[in-house]
Amino acid sequence: MEKKFGKHAISNLIVYLLAGYVLGYLLQFGERYTGVPYLSYLTLEPFHILHGQIWRLVTWVIIPPQTSFFWALIMFFLYYQLGSSLENTWGTFRFNVYIFGGLLFTIIGAFITYGLYFLINKTAPIGIGSFISTYYINLSIFLAFSTCFPDMQVLLYFIIPIKMKWMSIFYLVIIGFEIIQHFISGQWYIAVPIMASLLNFLIFFLMTRNLNRYNPKEIHRRNEFRRQAAPPRTQYRDGTPIARHKCAVCGRTEISNPELEFRFCSKCNGNYEYCSEHLFTHTHVH
Repeated sequence: MEKKFGKHAISNLIVYLLAGYVLGYLLQFGERYTGVPYLSYLTLEPFHILHGQIWRLVTWVIIPPQTSFFWALIMFFLYYQLGSSLENTWGTFRFNVYIFGGLLFTIIGAFITYGLYFLINKTAPIGIGSFISTYYINLSIFLAFSTCFPDMQVLLYFIIPIKMKWMSIFYLVIIGFEIIQHFISGQWYIAVPIMASLLNFLIFFLMTRNLNRYNPKEIHRRNEFRRQAAPPRTQYRDGTPIARHKCAVCGRTEISNPELEFRFCSKCNGNYEYCSEHLFTHTHVH
């Protein structure tokens, strides 16, 4: 895909995503003074999309997280750094696929939620879009970065040094707890879009693992290698073990003295084998 479509990849995609947030904050600011709910016309609402408002398939991306101005600035700085680093690490095309994949999975998750709700309750749900945002898309950027650089340290609250891998594990535990809570409380229509928006990270994580070791052919190959590389088992004749190694000086074998090692002497004329005690002290046979 990269060879075929790589030239169409958007460089500095994270900048455009953050610029969309700026536009979203401006609209949110305008709502306070005009009283017009601009953002409500931009949410990812499957009911309205199916009734002709197809712009919602795109405009939901600019809806910003609900946070203070201070934390918004920190978020902008953090995700600009993370997104730029991932793009430099993976390449522009792969970073584009990761982000657009997360957006696509979120849209699919919204419509799956809409369909399931309609089948269960026999009525078209309105309001699903209010639970869907790019928050978990941003979180997937953080998780991907922590997978690539697990031992990088950051300052939590600008004070506590902590490695990225521990922060990502903490976030995954919190998300898992939230999803379980939503299902238990019957609000599965909130949990499904969350899982869908993080599907891109799950695919990325599995692709970075060495899953070939679970391949049945690979398991068979490893077992065959161990069998061929393992030392031959002791053979028996009439219930008596047959020694395969015997010292030409003392006559001890690996059966009588399993602690000994046996080697052939390259200087002796013939196949003479000696134990570790006589390998360097015997008289060479000519």
